[in-house]
Amino acid sequence: MSLVPQAEGAGMRGQADLFLDYDAPPGPIRRSADEIIVKARPCSGSIETPDYETAAQMLEATGDYRVLRRLQPRPVVVARTPCASEKIAVILDTETTGLDQTRDEIIELGMVAFVYGEEGRIGDVIGAFNALREPGVPITPEITRLTGITSDMVAGQVLDLEAVEQFIAPADLVIAHNARFDRPFCERLSKGFQVKAWACSHSEIAWSGFGFEGSKLGYLLTQCGWFHQGHRAVEDCHALLKVLAAPLPSGAGLPFGHLIAAARKALVRIWAEGSPFDMKDVLKARGYRWNDGTDGRPKAWWVEVDEETGEAELTFLRREVYRREVEPYTQRITAFERFRSAR
Repeated sequence: MSLVPQAEGAGMRGQADLFLDYDAPPGPIRRSADEIIVKARPCSGSIETPDYETAAQMLEATGDYRVLRRLQPRPVVVARTPCASEKIAVILDTETTGLDQTRDEIIELGMVAFVYGEEGRIGDVIGAFNALREPGVPITPEITRLTGITSDMVAGQVLDLEAVEQFIAPADLVIAHNARFDRPFCERLSKGFQVKAWACSHSEIAWSGFGFEGSKLGYLLTQCGWFHQGHRAVEDCHALLKVLAAPLPSGAGLPFGHLIAAARKALVRIWAEGSPFDMKDVLKARGYRWNDGTDGRPKAWWVEVDEETGEAELTFLRREVYRREVEPYTQRITAFERFRSAR
């Protein structure tokens, strides 16, 4: 069979032209044994750029579709000076040769700096940094699969540590989506990270309580309606900033507001040293974690609680675990100490 278009008063047109006047009713169709003849109407007017956003909104309005939009990073505002009431935060992400913070190395560092208000309002992006680094150990195929970074890409690449330290120097807060992982790697890289307050957008925001199905960055981004090129450092930083600035359901404010509120809180870390072995399940059920002592900290069960509930937790230990008067080892933990490696 052949498809043969016939135009009225406009000469012969190409097959693709049949679809330009999609809103016009089709001409009559005559069928024969060996061909289909379509009578097309001539195109009127010029071809306009498709309005994809309107199309996306129409699909969403049906309730049968969810549309993901490509994430567009916020523009960097050059030479932006924070106001007296504003502070500076730096979102960072690392790509590494592995998970061992004592042996593996950073192969990419991405950072995005922005200003914010005390109430949690996010302002302009004032800087972005991204650089590769050649490690002293090989990049495995698994790491390349996860990050997209190959040995050829990092060959001869050196991180400018002076530039890194200048970038983070004015920051009042450093944010990572897994600060317990990123902070030790960064502190090995530069002492400038050691004196900063840190916040973790993964563990210090109750994402599930706000209706999110997961706390990984990809899940958060998808539920907010965006997609991006994941697992490259600076792209992940821009993605996290977008999520932190997205209003939460039911008027719960911005995720960033909840994050800085958590970062301002002091916690008490309580070590249940010498606790009876048969109480381990009780401690585990209450949120205690086991530390094996190889990192220089006590070999014991431990937990972090809000400062105002610290005394109540000590009372629980005395009455329900030790069943005698004891004074467990405690530490006051602020954002300056949180997520730091014990080594």
